[in-house]
Amino acid sequence: MTQAWLVLTGPDGRDVAAPSEAQLAAALAEVYSGKLAGADGAPGSAVLRFGYDDGLMYEMEVSSGGAVRFAEWSDRDCEIALATPRTMTVSQPADALQLWRLMAQRQVAKIRSQPWLGDD
Repeated sequence: MTQAWLVLTGPDGRDVAAPSEAQLAAALAEVYSGKLAGADGAPGSAVLRFGYDDGLMYEMEVSSGGAVRFAEWSDRDCEIALATPRTMTVSQPADALQLWRLMAQRQVAKIRSQPWLGDD
């Protein structure tokens, strides 16, 4: 049977398997605080990924300033993109948390139906 998994890579670069909603909210609070920056001075970000042991993987990255990027992959190794990455900007951490809740619930259709930039 295919097993689903969920992993949060926080702003500090550490992975948390099956994160709680409190852990998701804390990671977003850190990102939105604007105090983070990578070694190269790039804005800090956090990524939530979910997928299946034998196939598909989805990832949603939230960066400081509220930039959100959603990508769909054929597998965990990101070998084949299944669609052009979608982007949007969400100004409030609560809105980003709602998107991450959809990820945690594996609601891909609802995620795809969000108002992504460039959608007609």
